[in-house]
Amino acid sequence: MWRIVQKMFSLEQQEEAGRLLVTECGNSLPFCATLDEVSLERVRFAVLKSSNGDMTALLQAIDVAQTDWRDALVAAGFGSDVNEHDHWANNYLTQSEHACRSDLLE
Repeated sequence: MWRIVQKMFSLEQQEEAGRLLVTECGNSLPFCATLDEVSLERVRFAVLKSSNGDMTALLQAIDVAQTDWRDALVAAGFGSDVNEHDHWANNYLTQSEHACRSDLLE
């Protein structure tokens, strides 16, 4: 999760975005009291994807997840495949790394 936060948010926003994901989008979500970090990853990735690196959108996506985390999954396109969040994360990180390498070559 942290690598995505680092790629998605500015340096000034990374700590706050990470804190919000841990404190506001964790075991306090409805019916998630007993879930571990791996189990919460799907919802947190959905919130991150919906935010697209915007802090206001992150707060809105967290609010959706706090009301009903299933809506956050559907909004991010993770509702019908329990592995889609992993595919998105891997693609996002790979694309970001390619973009950084391209910038260095120019």
